[in-house]
Amino acid sequence: MYPCAGASARMKVSMMEEAKRKTVANVSDDSVCVIIAAKNAADTIGMAISSALGETQVTEVIVVDDGSTDGTSNAARTADDGSGRMRIIRFDINQGPSHARNQAIAASSAALISILDADDFFLAGRFSNLLAATDWDLAGDNMVFVDQKELRGFDASSIKRFSSEPRFLDLPAFVERNISRRGKQRGELGFLKPVIRRDFLDRHGLRYNENLRLGEDYDLYTRALAVGARFQIINNCGYGAVVRSDSLSGRHRTDDLRQLADADKALLESGVLSGEGREAVRQHERHIRGKYHHRQFLDTKAQGGLGAALGYCLKSPSAVAPVAQGILSDKLDGFLQRRGPKASEAPIELRYLFTGSAAE
Repeated sequence: MYPCAGASARMKVSMMEEAKRKTVANVSDDSVCVIIAAKNAADTIGMAISSALGETQVTEVIVVDDGSTDGTSNAARTADDGSGRMRIIRFDINQGPSHARNQAIAASSAALISILDADDFFLAGRFSNLLAATDWDLAGDNMVFVDQKELRGFDASSIKRFSSEPRFLDLPAFVERNISRRGKQRGELGFLKPVIRRDFLDRHGLRYNENLRLGEDYDLYTRALAVGARFQIINNCGYGAVVRSDSLSGRHRTDDLRQLADADKALLESGVLSGEGREAVRQHERHIRGKYHHRQFLDTKAQGGLGAALGYCLKSPSAVAPVAQGILSDKLDGFLQRRGPKASEAPIELRYLFTGSAAE
């Protein structure tokens, strides 16, 4: 999308033509297309699809089988409820979540876009709560994190109920909440899976950055906020995120970190940021770039030994500080883990992206 102005202009024209081809005038303002990009998700995609089709506002469910080898498409067909709302797009070669989602957006016609990961699920009534207000461009809700070990026999009634307490995110607050802190449970707002108005995406020429296989949600929301998106969030919990030890997001490549830092850099150089928003993105870029340098140091050491790793630092002086900090933090984390309780001894409890007042 950026930084190439010519490419951006061509994309905007393409989106306008795409919008003209669709009979959007006949689509309800609260019609929802749920997009599920899936790779080797045969064991979980049925739950995701069923939760989406169970919502009355959902008029389309588009599953993109992104080069799966485990029968994901067949599992998706088995979960179809016969209402004619579900479609499957199949790629023989994996293209990544951003490309998959962009293809699904192009193939859909609903007024609202909602992303659902293939191993996650919606809680019943999610869209009734999210769509209660209308003065927004993106609307997100609370998330409950459920350990995959607890899924069998999971009782949704155990999820806490919070009063809605709608509020709006600004760019500095959103970006700051995407800088992870060692020693704290992950709670980045990039985890959010908001409903997004198609007309907002089209007006501003926004789509997922297909260079990214990590942080693609964060990047899209940040660019949306940068051009003035009204991003509403409510405390009510409507999205279940399954915590898996083998999740794709937990197995990202070192170069994925570089690509995400480069996306921040491109936004900084685009000229659309100023003030606190620009400083927040700059801090995020430094944070991700530092993680990249640390991982690259470790990769270089594993492949070529300590001498090669030290050589990497000499060639990239800006890497020295984050590498040193990363090594010290790794040592400290290892010490604390040895001193702490065994993982099997720790109780598994439901965790929420953010807390709020209990519902009356």
